[in-house]
Amino acid sequence: MNKPYPLNDDLKHNAQIVLFLSIGIFAFLSLFQPIGISAFSRKEIIYLVCGIAASLFFILTLNLIVLPSIFPRFFNSSRWDIKREIGWDLWMLLSISSCALLVYSKIVGPIGIELSDVLKIILIGSVPVALLIIINYNRILRSNLKSAQMLNQKLIEKREQSRKLIHFESEYKNDEITLNPESISVIKSADNYIEIYYEREGTMRRHTIRSTLNKAEATIQNCGFFFRCHRSFIVNIHRIMEVQGNSQGYTLYIENLDFPVQVSHMYIAEFKRLLL
Repeated sequence: MNKPYPLNDDLKHNAQIVLFLSIGIFAFLSLFQPIGISAFSRKEIIYLVCGIAASLFFILTLNLIVLPSIFPRFFNSSRWDIKREIGWDLWMLLSISSCALLVYSKIVGPIGIELSDVLKIILIGSVPVALLIIINYNRILRSNLKSAQMLNQKLIEKREQSRKLIHFESEYKNDEITLNPESISVIKSADNYIEIYYEREGTMRRHTIRSTLNKAEATIQNCGFFFRCHRSFIVNIHRIMEVQGNSQGYTLYIENLDFPVQVSHMYIAEFKRLLL
């Protein structure tokens, strides 16, 4: 529940969503009349459809534009997680359904409202919430896919050969190793050891050293193509074959390595700055 979740904090994009959903609900209610409003008079139908569409416009504007502007600390994309997203979606559903029900009660009167009407209004309220989730997911997905393509292009442009060897010291002298840094693909933390994955004679090899990832990071700090992308991984950006974007961020696929490497949420911004 505490895992990071992408927050759509683009106010301009949200304004477009508010207009699109309000018009969409207005058209949907006018054409299909899902809550049995065909029995109402023409004037009542107009009041009801326009009232629900207007209330939706008000609630969406309040929740997607006004509140994020007033409370920027709460709507902080770096602190947004699954728990907050679920709570926010439930609040959206509750506020939209309550306003729609209030408008409906003004037409038929509180006594005239049946349980089936309440359920139908809640279902109608769930439509814009579901669309918001889908729109947000697709927007983040498209953004990360496009960004991943740009990063892949930069990886190709920035590949260059290293000219010096580096020596990894160990608490046990017989574990120490000297390598061409360009041959190193990944350095992985493994309890009190580190595993260095490097290529030699066309074969990916693994060397285990009694050391820490922080010491390894200090050893390679002068090599500009290594990046600490996770608390357990350092990756050679020249060895990245592909960056895949998803709704949570990026997954790295390394040349001749049989496991992927995830970029932690806290390192995503730095990773993009490094490559772009």
